[in-house]
Amino acid sequence: MEAILILFSALWLGILTSISPCPLATNIAAMSYIGKRVDSPLKVCFAGLLYTLGRTLAYIILGIIIVAGLLSIPTVANFLQEYMNIALGPILIIVGILLLELIKFNIPSIGSEKLQNKAQELGIWGAGLLGILFALSFCPVSAALFFGSLIPLSMQHKSMFVFPSLYGIGTALPVILFAFVIALSIGSVGKFYNKITQFEWWTRRITGIIFILTGIYFSLIYIFGISL
Repeated sequence: MEAILILFSALWLGILTSISPCPLATNIAAMSYIGKRVDSPLKVCFAGLLYTLGRTLAYIILGIIIVAGLLSIPTVANFLQEYMNIALGPILIIVGILLLELIKFNIPSIGSEKLQNKAQELGIWGAGLLGILFALSFCPVSAALFFGSLIPLSMQHKSMFVFPSLYGIGTALPVILFAFVIALSIGSVGKFYNKITQFEWWTRRITGIIFILTGIYFSLIYIFGISL
């Protein structure tokens, strides 16, 4: 049961990332663009799957590089094994504060405008490249969830593939829904977007509070040695 909850945590982080304002806006922009340039609902759905694969692949590769790189260094691996639980408490508190937007900061985009234009020129096959570019265009919330939550979780359980894969799949689930919405009616996107943003507002704050409380719990146990 504990293993299932841990795996679901990685999936949930991906879902929360995907419905956060910045990634959600890029997802809608990409799918709206693709939806206007294909001539059948089937092709729209296929473009959605390509976009999904692009995002998932980007997170998997990034996760493998970071986790495998850190764990391959003996001193870092030993340090993480000994102090990971101690560091996890403050990390969760910081991520929770970022999710609640008590602290705000800007992150420069990684995907270049030239590559985005190239992806658009490729039409339906450029959807995969767009997925990779938009996945790497981190905003504060998505960066906090990926680097501040998923990567520590992956390192703690020495998961270089499974957790990043679940995270990538989580970011893809709402995108697939958007593909079907666009395939059915492009006019429904606006209403669907409003409902998703309302859902995201509440879920991000609830998750942020849970992160802070969990971080305080970990800190009391592993830093201050208080048994609860």
